[in-house]
Amino acid sequence: MKKLVLILLCLCSVAWGQEKADDNSAPALTIYNQNFFVARERLPMELRSGVNQVEFAGIAAHLEPDSVILRDPNGRALQVLEQNYRNDPISQELLLSFYEGKTIDFLVQRGEKQEIVKGKIVRSGYVPSAAYANGYPQPGYGQPIIEIDGVLRFGLPGQPMFPSLTGDSILKPTLSWLIETNDPGRFDAEVSYVSGGMSWQADYNLVVSDKSNGKFDVLDMIGWITMQNQSGKTFENARIKLLAGDVNKIQPGTVAGRMYAAENMAKMADAMAPVVREKSFDEFHLYTLERPTTLRDQQTKQVEFVRSTGIHALRLYVYDGAQVGQYGYYNLEQVRNDQSYGTLSNPKVWVMEEFKNAEVNHLGIPLPKGKLRFYRRDTDGHLEFVGENTIDHTPKDETIRVYTGNAFDVVGERKRTNIRVDSNHNWMEESFEVRVRNHKKDPVNVRVVEHLYRWTTWKLIEQSHPSRKMDAQTAEFPITVAPDGEQVVTYTVHYSW
Repeated sequence: MKKLVLILLCLCSVAWGQEKADDNSAPALTIYNQNFFVARERLPMELRSGVNQVEFAGIAAHLEPDSVILRDPNGRALQVLEQNYRNDPISQELLLSFYEGKTIDFLVQRGEKQEIVKGKIVRSGYVPSAAYANGYPQPGYGQPIIEIDGVLRFGLPGQPMFPSLTGDSILKPTLSWLIETNDPGRFDAEVSYVSGGMSWQADYNLVVSDKSNGKFDVLDMIGWITMQNQSGKTFENARIKLLAGDVNKIQPGTVAGRMYAAENMAKMADAMAPVVREKSFDEFHLYTLERPTTLRDQQTKQVEFVRSTGIHALRLYVYDGAQVGQYGYYNLEQVRNDQSYGTLSNPKVWVMEEFKNAEVNHLGIPLPKGKLRFYRRDTDGHLEFVGENTIDHTPKDETIRVYTGNAFDVVGERKRTNIRVDSNHNWMEESFEVRVRNHKKDPVNVRVVEHLYRWTTWKLIEQSHPSRKMDAQTAEFPITVAPDGEQVVTYTVHYSW
């Protein structure tokens, strides 16, 4: 029996020994599949006694400032007197705003020649976030106004040429602190924070093997992790963990305490292990990429994290023939009083794949939520797409059942054959006939699903096939339909109230 293999593509050119040597100084990320992440970075500092001004340029652009924790891992006492976060990197519009009321040069292209034109910046057109009302800028506010030779014009005459940057300009989002210490010296501080703009998801590709037969399908699975970095920052040779689960995150409000607790609990030993390591942690699961990798800003990175062959899956055909979606009733009494409710027939038979996430079925690991895509190999050897769906976070030893489409050669027909109502004695009876036809060359197992929706108290007083009570108002009739054959299910249900 082939064992489940966890795989991570080697995306780093750095040798393993060097990666381990640089492990302490490399950034560490814990990415959540809720569009945020926890980062831990090292910041070299050299402090003198007293008050120091320290800046960290190039922080994430979607930082939550109240989540920042600055500390010396060796226990040096640091008193943060003030923390400032600026996310207004210099741009042409912002720099124009610094020169409002002043005259600068503009480089103007006239045919094949370039010339310099002087213009006074009456209005820069820069729109700060405070100028937005309900997400929309004030009308006309974003248009620059330039005065040239005493004439006002909207728009820039050419490329502005600025004399210099102003003293408080920044090129990247920046954190700055006023730090007081009585223990001067040089050391590497640790900066931990929560930021938005980064997420991950799992995608699974499943190929129906040629070994499949009429009883079950044999699936080969390859699972991918897709990470998206839109944080505004590149993380070089980062150690990455992925947390799968539904973490409650309050916004707005401080998350520093929760962030630091989660970041600490996410630390794992550096012993030799499989290239992707999974473990249960708190009420969630952590997946650790064993080798550092660079995650660039605006980059989508994919790594293969699970591969398994020989998964046995049961192909299910489910016929749920009653069309009730067009009704807007909200209580059982309305349903009971409308005698035509649920009598329209739906001919479509659902196709579903069901398999157990168990070690005996060549799986048995917690599977993060994501998309399952199913493929089947044609006689010419080409893979053809045959359906997809999503799964939620699935623990090991749980059963996965996903809808992949509607059957072409298996159809259903449902009709009511009788109805009796005795309002004086508070009961009614309905009889139905359900036909399932199979035009395939192989027999198919179909589960006929019937919803006993008229009232909460019901009983099947006649039925042509054995049934299973699935819940308080659902019965299921398992049937086998022969090739080019038909099965007819009939039943009568008695309601009382």
